[in-house]
Amino acid sequence: MTFDLRFYLSQILRRLPIILAIIFTTTMAGILYAVSLPPVFRAESRLLIENAQIPDELAASTVRSTADEILLSIQQRILTRENLLAIGERHNLFAGAEGASQEAKLEMIGSRIAIYMPTTQGNTGVVTVSFGASEPELSASVTNEIADQILQWNTELRTKASGSTLDFFEQEVRRLTDELAQQNAKILEFEQQNRDALPESLEYRRTRQASQQERLLQVDRELAALRDRRDRLTELYDQTGALVTSGTDQTPEQARLEEARQQLASALVVLSPTNPRVRALQNEVAALEEAVKAQLGASGGGQLSAFEVQMLDIDGQITFLAEQKKLLEEDLRKLESSIEATPSNSIRLAELQSDYETLRVQYEEAVASLSEARMGDRIEVTDRGQRITVIEKAVPPAFRAEPNRKRITIASFGAGVILSGALLLMLEILNQTVRRPSELVKALGAAPFGTVGYLPGAPATGVRRSYNGVILLAVLAINIPIILLVVHLYVTPLGSLLGLAPDATAEAPAAAQTE
Repeated sequence: MTFDLRFYLSQILRRLPIILAIIFTTTMAGILYAVSLPPVFRAESRLLIENAQIPDELAASTVRSTADEILLSIQQRILTRENLLAIGERHNLFAGAEGASQEAKLEMIGSRIAIYMPTTQGNTGVVTVSFGASEPELSASVTNEIADQILQWNTELRTKASGSTLDFFEQEVRRLTDELAQQNAKILEFEQQNRDALPESLEYRRTRQASQQERLLQVDRELAALRDRRDRLTELYDQTGALVTSGTDQTPEQARLEEARQQLASALVVLSPTNPRVRALQNEVAALEEAVKAQLGASGGGQLSAFEVQMLDIDGQITFLAEQKKLLEEDLRKLESSIEATPSNSIRLAELQSDYETLRVQYEEAVASLSEARMGDRIEVTDRGQRITVIEKAVPPAFRAEPNRKRITIASFGAGVILSGALLLMLEILNQTVRRPSELVKALGAAPFGTVGYLPGAPATGVRRSYNGVILLAVLAINIPIILLVVHLYVTPLGSLLGLAPDATAEAPAAAQTE
């Protein structure tokens, strides 16, 4: 079926009064709704997010949160129950709603606050803060307070974050210092307990072990020689009853006595007994004899034989070497025990030193981080890091922000057009009568030989005209009072237009501001 434009245009013109009535009615309803809404003034404050004043290459702040994260955190803190109720109490925003619940009060304030956070570029951006109120001054006052709270929370959050980082690394440095001291004390205690079996002295102990073993072999040889000599002397004495001595077996006094006797004998051959030299030699011989007797005197006053003296000397040397051997054997046992314990001590000491080295590396890293944390905290305290500043404070607006009466009027007009179009479409769908030749062909299934046009009679024309007049009358009856009410309330009182006394009319409200 082809689209018949002329037919549909005739249908639109036929129902034009209904279309105009719908459009006019919806438009007037929108205007009435727009002028009935209370005016809302919205003051705006602009805040600038600035980058850090000190480059990160020189000194970086320890606060790593992005501007979006900080602003979101600030927004949540501003919109808390306690803060919103406090703002409402300070600015008397609950006037006339004292009996409302806290949820209603929170909705009353929270819906008026608008914080627009655009996408930052390089941590830089502009934040817009606004608050809707019925009075311009009130809107500006609340907006400025919210902007001040954003600045305060930004400073507090950043300094708190940097301070927390600084406190953490200070505690970490103190903890690692204590652990280093404890670990060092463990190492010293272990070294004190195992000072003779430490790995650094292993080479020295092995060298000493070798030398002590050689010394022990030498002592064994000397002991064997002394025991063999003692046995031979004893055997010789038992067989002959005499002891062959040599000059090396005499004491110094005995050797001197023998020499003095020889000199005295030689002097008596040449000199007389009364010669002073002979007398001096005789006196020296007598003195040496007394000394020798004293040396050879026994405990009972008896005189030891040369055999006994020599046996006593040999036995003394054997006793001394036996003690030396015992000391050498004891020293070798200690050295062997310390050498055997050295590998396990080396492993344990390496573990202690490894733990100490790990703690030392952690300590150095913590000290470096502490230095950075102090610098970052200093940057935040002196406000040299990323910050938010007010570049434009809120001022009382000259025009209302809501409602947008032009937009509401245009929307209501569009709604009227849509409703009228929907009505026409519905009427066209519900109308099943045959009105065109194409519909007749479709209904009969065959092409007609000819058609006769519609011949309206006088009664039908009169009914249609009266029907249209009723519609126009109804539209005027509904919309004229609405127009008069709007003019009286929001344009000028009807009394002034009709020339009545000024005191008989009410003044137009101050909220009638022009867009």
